[in-house]
Amino acid sequence: MTMLGGERGEVLGQYRSAEACRGLVRSIERLADGLRTARFMEFCGGHTHAIMRHGLRGLLPPNIELLSGPGCPVCVTAQADVDRALAFARLEGVTVATFGDMVRVPGSGGSLQEARALGADVRVVYSPLDAVALARSLRSRQVVFLAVGFETTAPGVAAALLQARKEGLANFSVFSLLKATPPSMCAIAQAGEVRLDGVIGPGHVSTVIGAKAWEFLPRDYGIGCAVAGFEPTDILLGVLELLRMVRRREPAVANCYPRSVREGGNAIAQQLIAAAFQLVDVEWRGLGFIPASGLKLAPDLAEFDAEHRFALPKATGEQGAHTACRCGEVLRGVLEPPACPLFANACTPERPVGPCMVSSEGACAAYYELGAA
Repeated sequence: MTMLGGERGEVLGQYRSAEACRGLVRSIERLADGLRTARFMEFCGGHTHAIMRHGLRGLLPPNIELLSGPGCPVCVTAQADVDRALAFARLEGVTVATFGDMVRVPGSGGSLQEARALGADVRVVYSPLDAVALARSLRSRQVVFLAVGFETTAPGVAAALLQARKEGLANFSVFSLLKATPPSMCAIAQAGEVRLDGVIGPGHVSTVIGAKAWEFLPRDYGIGCAVAGFEPTDILLGVLELLRMVRRREPAVANCYPRSVREGGNAIAQQLIAAAFQLVDVEWRGLGFIPASGLKLAPDLAEFDAEHRFALPKATGEQGAHTACRCGEVLRGVLEPPACPLFANACTPERPVGPCMVSSEGACAAYYELGAA
């Protein structure tokens, strides 16, 4: 594990400096000179948007390729799970609460936004505890919180569950679509569809799980990982560290975000997750079923599990799905959004066909709004 310090660590202290960016780009150009094409995947959708917003792809040498990955929790939610969320919304006496992006994701039979227009009670909340407060104020209705996110979201959902249990809120439950991130990178590395020379590790997720959580990439797959923040210099420093690993043929984990990420992560957040959830096999859009990658409610919180509280028919997610949508390939780094035949034609942020055009972390939305720079 490399924790950046000394001269390179000082760059982080001036992370808003244009001169620091220029210096990093010059260093990247020197290291990239003479190399075959190096492909680095930015896991996080937040990184994709930052890269596009600041035109970082255009600053890099042509033999450095940045690929978008599966780090958008709304985007990787399987079609069948979107359909089940719609089924909850259509139940008599049920209020569905969720975050804003999920409301517009198309299912096989419409979206939660469309269901709301037809009379379903769908509310947008800004935190899991808002959903608890909603249940507290709507005692005559069942409130189902649709929990979508990665390890950054999970502690807040855990805290909400524990608060609901403390208060004895019998009308609050959670439909957990929370996912653990490292297994998805395992799936991509094992599939071998795209040759990867490095991964820009997610900064926010790593504040919870720690930089050490990515050590499986160099150990098991020979792929380096640089955990990075979201300023231009953070990302460029991550690219530079990955290039150093490629040059030396020594893949490792470099923590390029030490002001927020510790080697072992956030122990309190990890304890909350462990108290409320268990790992199970779940489906990811574009990646299929991934072992031990879903965070479902722990057995002692089963009374707050919406899947146990309500009997719903099993949804397949196949009927009504748009077969031309290429979100799955975008999430695996196989395809850039403009190569999808629907991109900016049938599929736009105003009329999205797939979730990658809906989410604020979606790669298609980034390319559409910010251009392919």
